[in-house]
Amino acid sequence: MLIKICGITRADDARVAVAAGARAIGLVFWPDSPRFVDPYRARRIAATLPAFVTPVGVFVNQPLEYVTAVASLVRLGAVQLHGDEDPAYAAAVPIPVIKALHLGNAALDAWPERVTILLDVHDPRRRGGTGAVIDWTAAAAVAAKRPVMLAGGLTAENVADAVARVRPFGVDVSSGVERTPGVKDHGRIKSFCEAVHATSDYATRS
Repeated sequence: MLIKICGITRADDARVAVAAGARAIGLVFWPDSPRFVDPYRARRIAATLPAFVTPVGVFVNQPLEYVTAVASLVRLGAVQLHGDEDPAYAAAVPIPVIKALHLGNAALDAWPERVTILLDVHDPRRRGGTGAVIDWTAAAAVAAKRPVMLAGGLTAENVADAVARVRPFGVDVSSGVERTPGVKDHGRIKSFCEAVHATSDYATRS
């Protein structure tokens, strides 16, 4: 079970997330996000990560040239697309791609297997990090067909139930472990990861 802590803006928060068991760190490069991080600052954060932790860059409807340049500068391990990007756009990204989709997206089945699907709440303005919970029953139907990452309102209090009902490949949390947008609560990070570690899915997939 992959744990991704997204919206990291501080190296200390990344360190705590890794120590708690996160194996992916999300860095948001969309300027309209309250969790935006400058690429050069992100590079310094990513440089502190151990080799087994993947730095993931989050982008929203940004030029492919910018995405690839940031990926090279920061040495991202994956790119997460949170906008209206299509499969052709994803195919041009030279590193692994995570595509955020909402459950009502009619094109969900059109995405190739090389792209990891992240199921999140549909919010065309904030593009994630809303704290709203998705329909786990509908998410489980998607997860039964292909590996997915689950996002959308996850917290230490509900993640075990979400994992049991959806059975995702991984979980992605941002607002559920924050004090304020972009500033993580270290206690919440630890509690969230402990809750995931306690699930039977974590034990069987780790």
